[in-house]
Amino acid sequence: MKLSEINRVLGTRLDNGAPETEIRGVAGIEAAGPGQLTFIANPKYSAAARTTKASAVIVSEDFPALKTAMLRSKNPYLDFARALELFYTPPQYAPGIHPTAVVHPSACFGAGTHIGPYVVVQEDVEIGKNAVLLAHAVVYRGVKIGDNLVAHAHAVVREFCRIGNNVVLQNGVVIGGDGFGFAKDSKGHWHKIVQSGPTVIEDDVEIQANACIDRASVGETRIARGAKIDNLVQVGHGSRVGEDTLLCAQAGLAGSTDVGKNVILAGQVGVAGHCKIGDGAVATAQSGIPNDVAAGAVVSGYPAMDNKLWLRCVAVFNRLPEIARALRRKDGE
Repeated sequence: MKLSEINRVLGTRLDNGAPETEIRGVAGIEAAGPGQLTFIANPKYSAAARTTKASAVIVSEDFPALKTAMLRSKNPYLDFARALELFYTPPQYAPGIHPTAVVHPSACFGAGTHIGPYVVVQEDVEIGKNAVLLAHAVVYRGVKIGDNLVAHAHAVVREFCRIGNNVVLQNGVVIGGDGFGFAKDSKGHWHKIVQSGPTVIEDDVEIQANACIDRASVGETRIARGAKIDNLVQVGHGSRVGEDTLLCAQAGLAGSTDVGKNVILAGQVGVAGHCKIGDGAVATAQSGIPNDVAAGAVVSGYPAMDNKLWLRCVAVFNRLPEIARALRRKDGE
């Protein structure tokens, strides 16, 4: 593909490059070679941009000039993602039902649906058009799903859950598994609380491998439009995750957690039950959140505190041996 065509499709501005340059693929800035397109969005890779062997680099509009051809962009990271789509064709799945699939006669599907090997679809399921259910995916009874579902191998959608349009379930995802609810009886034994409420997944959500979104004991568990949930994330029963929120790998929400819009919970963040995380809040990796977090806050550590305060605390913590020695010397005077 000509560099000029990529520039046109992305809506970037070509600077210091031959429009007829042939681009055959994309790569990271340190691995890219001739005939490839790369990008820089993180300032720490600025030096690599000056030594890259790539034929062209997507850069910000104010990035210093390079000898390499540049596509100047308002959002280099996004435009690189769009460039990847120009060179990668995802697998296509022909409509039809594989002979090994087990599909209840009452289940109904829209046009263009692909049901792969050993898929199980139970009674009273409704799935919209252009769905793809790959090997060993299971959809329990009474589930309602919109258009353009992609359910990868071993994804499971439990009974009566509801899923919107353009949803991707990566391998091993469990939607609507029982919430972790037990009440202790007079003998000290745990009595299971029926998990009767469904999980609801709105439009444009992607849930990645082996994440679990539990059903509710009463009410519902809801993942709002555009949320993205990473591998091995746990969303407890009765929780709500707001629009365009990111839950990164191994994050965990205890039951009845309310997470707002555009929140980022980084890897291994844990949130105690019944907490509210305000819109636009950010929790850095491995933070533990036992209380509510205000909208727009950036928190770190355990118990989670303002990120700037946490950084100061960490700096002091690293000096504790030195401070202790100084105090002992002072006490000995």
